[in-house]
Amino acid sequence: MNDLTGAYAFDAAIAAAFAGPASRHDSALAIGYVREIAGGQGQLLLDPGALAALQAHKDGALPMAGQVGGQVKVRVAATWLIATIRALRLAGGASDPVVADVDFLGEGDEDPASGQLRGFRRGVTRYPTPGTDVLAVTGAEIREIYATTGRAAIEIGTVHPTRDVRASLYVDAMLGKHFALLGSTGTGKSTAAALILHRICSLMPQGHVVMIDPHGEYGAAFGDSGALFDVSNLQMPYWLMNFDEHCEVFVTSSGTTRQVDADILAKCLLAAKAKSRAGQEIAKLTVDAPIPYLLSDLMQILQQEMGKMDRAGDTSPYLRLKNKIDEVRGDPRYGFMFSGMMVGDTMAAFVQRIFRLPGGGKPISIIDVSGVPSEITSVVVAVLSRMVFDFAIWSRGEPQRPILLVCEEAHRYVPADAEARGSVAQILGRIAKEGRKYGVALGLVTQRPSDLAEGVLSQCGTIIAMRLNNERDQAFVRAAMPEGARGFLDALPALRNREAIVCGEGVGIPIRVAFDALEDGRRPASDDPVFSELWRNTGGEEQMIARTVQRWRAQGR
Repeated sequence: MNDLTGAYAFDAAIAAAFAGPASRHDSALAIGYVREIAGGQGQLLLDPGALAALQAHKDGALPMAGQVGGQVKVRVAATWLIATIRALRLAGGASDPVVADVDFLGEGDEDPASGQLRGFRRGVTRYPTPGTDVLAVTGAEIREIYATTGRAAIEIGTVHPTRDVRASLYVDAMLGKHFALLGSTGTGKSTAAALILHRICSLMPQGHVVMIDPHGEYGAAFGDSGALFDVSNLQMPYWLMNFDEHCEVFVTSSGTTRQVDADILAKCLLAAKAKSRAGQEIAKLTVDAPIPYLLSDLMQILQQEMGKMDRAGDTSPYLRLKNKIDEVRGDPRYGFMFSGMMVGDTMAAFVQRIFRLPGGGKPISIIDVSGVPSEITSVVVAVLSRMVFDFAIWSRGEPQRPILLVCEEAHRYVPADAEARGSVAQILGRIAKEGRKYGVALGLVTQRPSDLAEGVLSQCGTIIAMRLNNERDQAFVRAAMPEGARGFLDALPALRNREAIVCGEGVGIPIRVAFDALEDGRRPASDDPVFSELWRNTGGEEQMIARTVQRWRAQGR
């Protein structure tokens, strides 16, 4: 007898010595026994004959017991432990036992009448001993595992590979500890984001959701259920910027010269704010306070400060600031933020519009920044994000109105490269770390998780990972996933479109989910062009080009 044969005989001896007879409830479901236990993981030996016998069972969940991603159960006293199969391999030849590596996910009580699981809960209090029977999980038990009884939840699809077991997200847990939606281009990521937001808005029509849309995709999805803002109607006053954001727009120099320019801007900006009526009412005014002021006052103060200098003084810092402010004031692309209409104290009205307070049955604001000049896009996103956070801080003591901030293409704003981060990265990082305390939820949507700052992703309590083709992205997500979900990660490159691995606070246990289909009128405008059809069309090119050139030159949409 060789060593391998001896190992099989030893396993058989364990099974005979320690595995008691299966109960009357589950004798037909016994498929193997526990071979090894190590913390939250274990190794099973499964009987190929028992697995084959389940393939034709009318309960569609039973054939999955012997597949990667399938669930099995093990009894410990009056408790059922649930485990997910992470990997499978043969112990030897084709007729030998199948070795299964599993992760234990949770447990539930045994129903005395049926012998099945009930009252599933995450976490394991007691582990089985080697030799304990392993049984297949029935469809009724899978529905019990994924039930959301007593908790606010939204249904987003079906649990793979079933067709009738609904997959849900616990809204309070998902939003309370942030979430991230990850997936390569073309996997259905935007549609999945729209689906989740639609379901949240349907469940809570008086909610408060702000979504940053960099490509103008989501306006088509929320035309009836949301408020849409772009450069034509955003009307975001420039004086809402704090000092750092003012510097990003007005200070063009670098190095030591930048600090000189910033110091001059700070002094003149504070003086301009102090001249306004709102500024005069505040005893200790700071340069960061969102006080309305006139750009003409700022220019006048800069001119006065420059005139105070003797002829030997260097006037270049003042001239740089004056030229940049003049440029911004005269550029029509900046009109949504720097036009003369932005002088009045409209802060309360702006907060009310953008944060949906009240929402009037349209709880989501889609902020389309695709028409914003690229030089200040990050500043606009920073102002909006900071206002969400600052509003939550300064409204403490008032009736709480939690706000969800969703950032599409999040790797643009919170890049992994520390040198490329601006003010928006700082505020989103702070929301990720502290937002839960103040009632601010963060949702990050990105196709390149490896380009996202690691500290921000690690703060997301729920991760929804769609197909990722890049190995670097896969490794990054694997590091962010909790230990119990690692077995699902091998499926990331093989997921179909509109499928995802979901783990974390928003679900009871890690699941693979097939998202529901969205109606055409509720989907984002992110479909890929159908080249085989579009390249057959012809006619009207001259008029199309003329219209395009006109919008191009006017920098309008």
